[in-house]
Amino acid sequence: MTAQIDRSTPIVYLGTPDEAVPPLRALHRAGYNVVLVVSRADARRRRGGGASPSPVKAAALELGLPVSADLADIETSGAQLGVVVAYGRIIPAELLDVVPMVNLHFSKLPRWRGAAPVERALLAGDTETAVAIMAMEAGLDTGPIYAEDIVPISPIDTAESLRARLVDSGTALLLHALEGGLVNEPTPQVGEPDYAHKITSEDRRIDWTTPAALIDAQVRVGRAHTVLRGERFLIWSARPGPSIDLPAGTLTRRDGRFVVATVDGSLELLEVQPANKPRMAVAAWWNGAQPEGEVLGR
Repeated sequence: MTAQIDRSTPIVYLGTPDEAVPPLRALHRAGYNVVLVVSRADARRRRGGGASPSPVKAAALELGLPVSADLADIETSGAQLGVVVAYGRIIPAELLDVVPMVNLHFSKLPRWRGAAPVERALLAGDTETAVAIMAMEAGLDTGPIYAEDIVPISPIDTAESLRARLVDSGTALLLHALEGGLVNEPTPQVGEPDYAHKITSEDRRIDWTTPAALIDAQVRVGRAHTVLRGERFLIWSARPGPSIDLPAGTLTRRDGRFVVATVDGSLELLEVQPANKPRMAVAAWWNGAQPEGEVLGR
């Protein structure tokens, strides 16, 4: 940064989803001078013809802050610093030359640069991740790091629970970094990068011939799906089950537990969603469907 940052420094905040709301609220509550909030354009609703603001835009309007969907408005906002949290768009290098920016990123850089660092950390079986405050560069999450806080990953963490902890830690880290004025020289990233590509439906499709630990991670990422009786079948909650000697994907009940065989054990189902039905506890579904011995994934 060319000058020390304090609460009077004009700041532009860039963010879009729910996880970018707490840092914005924290900056406002702490008295920082947020002169503009930039978020994505309102999303068109599928039904009704109206449009929905992003969570960040809705929060900014509630706080009485000016909002724009146009990056070009940053140049005339008077901002001397940009704070970026899950904005969702590439920021042009020429804009970064005008307004230096820092990014709150939810990974242990350079591991998991990109769109889905939380989900990729879970799918990879990582035991820890981090939040980082880094200087924005034209490259994808390549900037040097001002501050970092390591966050452990629990074996039962879901994408939702892990993201919530990262947001809490990241918000505190952001305030601490700004309180220090960002005067220290940031540290370059070291090591080979891994790219957190956007999660697709294929990433969520369960292959019952893979290890139980990977399938468990898919479920914890969210919207994991398979096929039952020719229709899509979602598994919303599960946990590792007992070792059973059945073909992978076979549904069975063992000691009052509803389980699916895997190549190296089983997965105990807790909450599921059959096609065209709401999410439900597995016992309620099982008692109606009576799927004993059927094979998922066919």
